[in-house]
Amino acid sequence: MMDCVSDGNLITGVIYKAHPEYIQLVVKALGGKIAGSDKRILFLCGDFMEDYEVTVPLQSLQALGCHVDAVCPKKKAGDFCPTAVHDFEGDQTYTEKPGHNFILTASYEGLDASSYDALVIPGGRSPEYLALDETVIALVKKFMQSKKPVASICHGQQILAAAGVLKGRKCTAYPAVKLNVVLGGATWLEPDPIDRCYTDENLVTGAAWPGHPQFVSQLMALLGIRVSF
Repeated sequence: MMDCVSDGNLITGVIYKAHPEYIQLVVKALGGKIAGSDKRILFLCGDFMEDYEVTVPLQSLQALGCHVDAVCPKKKAGDFCPTAVHDFEGDQTYTEKPGHNFILTASYEGLDASSYDALVIPGGRSPEYLALDETVIALVKKFMQSKKPVASICHGQQILAAAGVLKGRKCTAYPAVKLNVVLGGATWLEPDPIDRCYTDENLVTGAAWPGHPQFVSQLMALLGIRVSF
């Protein structure tokens, strides 16, 4: 179900799980070259994380040729996390619907964080409880203290605030998380429009999945990954 086929100017794939190869074939067909993609990226996952906010950045980084692992506390490789889809449909806040089951690629226990070049934190519901996990807090602190790139979107910044790593930093988040960011000691950057993302030294932050193009490209810049045509 993850197969793609390239036949002359025609590229076809089966389902969304084929996106990494599908994107690679499109880039190749356009004469593109990818450099600097020998990176290892870690995704910090949890139950009912936002579907798009884990799947789109992860598949984008895979398409670039990065090695990407997705882990969740108390789960191992092959287990899954249920996800939620948060949408913006004209109400005073986002709506929530069931998403796909997301398969984890590595086990959390025994994880060697030092072997990864960057950390990505999706939003959704999961940051609410992951922020209470001492092992998660230690993991986030390790990445921030080492100055490795950390990219966090939407409610993911709840974890950053709980880890105490936002003091003196500049960042954005989903507007409902503003209080966490400000009380965490950061300077709030307004996500206006909602797809706007920001980079402050090693930290990339975004407000919601409409910001994925900026979110991924800003992380690419920190990692030294380039696509040229």
